[in-house]
Amino acid sequence: MPKEIDVINETIKHEKEKGTISTKEINGGYHTFGELYNHRNSLFCVICNSYPEISFKSKKHFDEENDPMFNGDFIAGINTPLGVASYHIKLQYWDDFHIQEIERAPEYDGHDSNDDIMRILSLTNNHNKILTK
Repeated sequence: MPKEIDVINETIKHEKEKGTISTKEINGGYHTFGELYNHRNSLFCVICNSYPEISFKSKKHFDEENDPMFNGDFIAGINTPLGVASYHIKLQYWDDFHIQEIERAPEYDGHDSNDDIMRILSLTNNHNKILTK
């Protein structure tokens, strides 16, 4: 028997495909998913712009032929002590990222969202203290 969350996610996916809902408007109690993505984009923009010497943006993946960029997106990233942290960002935010443009993003190393958090936190002097809270 599927878990309740799996049923909810399948229902959301089905309704999104039919065009009856926008996932950006789904609310978790305090913020919509759209608001949370705007928060993430804004915070990552501030981080990248604070470290322009180790940040980058690109409109192409490393292997664009076999892995084309999502329509309307670019990759913004930062080289941290633990590796690259990167996100797909909507092109409408391109000019907000005052960082170097590179021809192709670095090759994807398999990192996930938890790795991105760990890598971004590694930019702080007290990242171990933050991680234990």
